[in-house]
Amino acid sequence: MSHTVRLPYYQLAPSAFRKLVELSSIVHECSLGRRLVDLVFLRVSQINGCAYCIDMHWRDLMSHGADARELNTLAAWRESPFFDERERAALRWAELITHIPAADAGDDDYAAMRRHFSEKEAAELGFAIAAINAWNLLNVGFRNPVPIEAG
Repeated sequence: MSHTVRLPYYQLAPSAFRKLVELSSIVHECSLGRRLVDLVFLRVSQINGCAYCIDMHWRDLMSHGADARELNTLAAWRESPFFDERERAALRWAELITHIPAADAGDDDYAAMRRHFSEKEAAELGFAIAAINAWNLLNVGFRNPVPIEAG
């Protein structure tokens, strides 16, 4: 695959870009907590194959004290001992929602997620999943490159 940028979407649609940045900021400040949001962002980015976002959210988590071992096992979170039940519920829900329409986020799945999240938190989790999927689609579709210099 080519690594040539297709177009600078953030320059061509600056208003929409700023609103998506604002949504991401709001989600990071919500009641879910930064770590959980970044774990969801990283996991969804892994699923969607967005190298730009994988790099960004891995670095964010590391800068906030995450251990490399836990992040190295995030793709296999079901087998990893590093994630608590709340994080597992969020990761499961994020995977189900990201895989629509191939997956079915059924009532049992919804109930399992809700055991760990209030209605408000479930809504915030939904916006977090939607935001990172939007970023992934933009970055993969327009080939936004991973910065060579980590910044």
